[in-house]
Amino acid sequence: MARPRNNSKIQIPPRVKGFNPQGYYAKPSKAINLNIEEFEVIRLLDYENLSQMEASKIMEISRPSLTRIYDRARKKIAQALIEAHPIRIGGGKIVYDEHWYQCNKCKSHFSNPDGNEVMTCALCLSTDILKVEEEK
Repeated sequence: MARPRNNSKIQIPPRVKGFNPQGYYAKPSKAINLNIEEFEVIRLLDYENLSQMEASKIMEISRPSLTRIYDRARKKIAQALIEAHPIRIGGGKIVYDEHWYQCNKCKSHFSNPDGNEVMTCALCLSTDILKVEEEK
């Protein structure tokens, strides 16, 4: 029997929920689902230029697990780019590093390090705030 998977720790929730292809060959097609943990691995390795060992420590998963997640993410992104599929970001076994919130008006994400009960968005000053829930 396989060992149950641990949740991957995510530092920052994705800013977007996906991408759509544009152009002549971009016809409506089945979306490719990129898990939030796959998104985070791409962010840490390719955007932040961290080593696999550093990224695995941040996400609190083993380096071989991180390598498997990275390989899956790259294949999904390549398939979406070559075959002109939309990419949807969401899901996965994750836990956020901090409590994150989203402004329902401007859709920005932010944390609440001061622990204030009444929050306002720093960008648009809206009080319509929603807690970003962790995926199970």
